[in-house]
Amino acid sequence: MTDPLVAGVDGCPSGWLVVLRPLDDPAAATIRLCPTFADVLALDPAPVMIAVDIPIGLPDRIGPGGRGADVAARTVLGARQSAVFAVPSRAAVMEPDYRAACAIAFATSDPPRKISKQAFNLFPKIREVDAALTPALQARVREVHPEVAFAALNGWRPLDLPKKVKSQPHPPGLDLRRDLLIAAGYAPQLWETANFRRKDAGPDDLLDAAANSWTAVRLVRGEARCFPDQPPVDARGLKCEIWG
Repeated sequence: MTDPLVAGVDGCPSGWLVVLRPLDDPAAATIRLCPTFADVLALDPAPVMIAVDIPIGLPDRIGPGGRGADVAARTVLGARQSAVFAVPSRAAVMEPDYRAACAIAFATSDPPRKISKQAFNLFPKIREVDAALTPALQARVREVHPEVAFAALNGWRPLDLPKKVKSQPHPPGLDLRRDLLIAAGYAPQLWETANFRRKDAGPDDLLDAAANSWTAVRLVRGEARCFPDQPPVDARGLKCEIWG
């Protein structure tokens, strides 16, 4: 029987970076670059699990710190807590104008708060995934977070080095994460053969996609941890959860 495939997915400048791997063979992982999330869903053969680092499940109102999933995931990240941004309300995410999105976010959050430009720049990808998802499809398309995966790879100890410093790649932090993935069975050649242009995908995107594929395996095997333990659903019936 053919070893089923799982996919780890991370958004990148030119679309979506995908690390595909057989369930039981991380050394056989390969890389794809998909222009749209629809292309990810159309991969052939279809992965049995797609683990993507993008918010899924958008509440109508937001409490302190974002969604419950955001708050819960931060509890295992130590100094890396800022890697999980506070997702605003569905109405704010759906607004294409920054100032209008800030106004909506302010009106639909307790305590009231606006949104950063960095978070706003992720909204098109959040909308893209939200438009593609249904509650039924969420059974095999799950929201994950790479920093939660790296903490799990590190024995549930938060990493002490960031991937970026002042928005630039931080080699010691990148090396630490790559070493954790190699120790988990991923081949060093996975990084040696990746020659994407910086405007298409960065080294941190590949690390995150690989970490997400590791979580995808844990999801299939029933080993992954859900944040929070009992996730709520949004108005579309999508679970607001992060897996790691």
